[in-house]
Amino acid sequence: MIWKPTVTVAAVVEQDGKFLLVEEHTDEGAVLNQPAGHLEAEETLLEGVVRETLEETAYHFQPEFLLGVYRWRNPGNRITYLRFAFAGRAVGFDGQRKLDHGIIRAAWMSEAEIREQAHRHRSPLVLRCVQDYLAGKRYPLEIIIHCD
Repeated sequence: MIWKPTVTVAAVVEQDGKFLLVEEHTDEGAVLNQPAGHLEAEETLLEGVVRETLEETAYHFQPEFLLGVYRWRNPGNRITYLRFAFAGRAVGFDGQRKLDHGIIRAAWMSEAEIREQAHRHRSPLVLRCVQDYLAGKRYPLEIIIHCD
């Protein structure tokens, strides 16, 4: 049996001391997460994170650096996720855009508000990515190589 992790991309967007999160429906109820989702076939990591952010928040996202690569195994479903988290900025908003199925809303939250809601995070990666961002972790986008 060949094991394969599930590859996801996530956006960490900070503006005026607040971070862009999404509230979304899951089998466990409503949870908070960064704009994030599965990488699709034939798309680059950067294309994926830009697409997911737009679909889930209606914000246009400009990735500026790689925040980190995170491995997490969900103890409930035993799926291992490999998350590529990017940080950058919102460069526009499409107020007419309908959000993805399952997304309740996009919300801007302070670090303190995110910590207070830790029991509602989709995974421990939500807070960890914010902590890494605030700790100044930054990796240039040039380290990502797509060989097609």
